[in-house]
Amino acid sequence: MLGKKLVTAQKRGETRALCLGLGMVACSMMMYFFIGITIVPFYTKSVWTTETVCKVLKANIKDKVFCPNNKGSEDEEIFPYPCLQVWVNLTASGQEVMLYQTEDTLERNPKCSYVPDKLENSKEVKARIETIASNFKKYQTFPCYYDPGGTQTNVILSRLYPAKGLLFAFLWPTLMFTGGCLIIVLVKISQYVSVLSAWQ
Repeated sequence: MLGKKLVTAQKRGETRALCLGLGMVACSMMMYFFIGITIVPFYTKSVWTTETVCKVLKANIKDKVFCPNNKGSEDEEIFPYPCLQVWVNLTASGQEVMLYQTEDTLERNPKCSYVPDKLENSKEVKARIETIASNFKKYQTFPCYYDPGGTQTNVILSRLYPAKGLLFAFLWPTLMFTGGCLIIVLVKISQYVSVLSAWQ
């Protein structure tokens, strides 16, 4: 009687462990799919892939401009802000080009190097842009990214999804997938050993 209870409990434990492993594998596959349709296209679409050194030539704040109305955005998302334009000397080619914060900055407003998020306090936006301009004037040389193919003559300060960020995004689903597979293998081994012991 006690042996039957132990066998039943063992089978229940194996079933739960097997469901856990299969659930982890399924969740990791969903995460792979989500990363594949969101982050990977942005990474592959970016042409600013080569890192070089940029030297600031001038950083000017011009009159206020309006954030352009992107597709699908509401009218109230349009707001005025000071336009910061940063021109740098590209070490790789020696050209004078305009610097943008990220790839998204160029799409949102190609006239400005920095596009702030919408804030209620315009003074806070102005103070932030002035701080960024003073930092560029203070730190003259810094790493930046350019397009080695030459399709884009401008440069960006940082990539939205760098290679390290992409690897980090794939790290967690990979660990979950590995853990789920390991659990399934251990359950199968345990079942095989149990059947072998009972047969002997």
